[in-house]
Amino acid sequence: MRQWLLAVTMAIVPFGAGAQTASMPEVAAQWVLTSINGQAVSYQAVLDLREAGRISGQGPCNRWFSQQNADLPDIALGPIGATRMACPDLADEAAMLDVLSTMTRAALSKDGTLVLTGGDGLLMEFTRQAE
Repeated sequence: MRQWLLAVTMAIVPFGAGAQTASMPEVAAQWVLTSINGQAVSYQAVLDLREAGRISGQGPCNRWFSQQNADLPDIALGPIGATRMACPDLADEAAMLDVLSTMTRAALSKDGTLVLTGGDGLLMEFTRQAE
């Protein structure tokens, strides 16, 4: 019983007591990428979660898009498609999309940061884009 309770508690509060799992109304916005695995990004990238069943955004070079095949807070992306513009940050964009494709869960931190987590402990952090 005690192990089951611990497992349920860990699932409900995945990032500590200050975090809450994300639902659609809370995250239905555009988000600016601030870091990947704790490392600040040096380029501009935006994640758009305003449309149910779809996830899209703008990387440093290209617009990208995918199906969101799970109900938040779970994330299950389909293949990610993107336009094909070249720019100096193309390698950073490819790395960002690779990490994004592994994300499986969304949560809002106490300060309102959107935190996506995925396999191998990978994480991406976003701040809400000003309207």
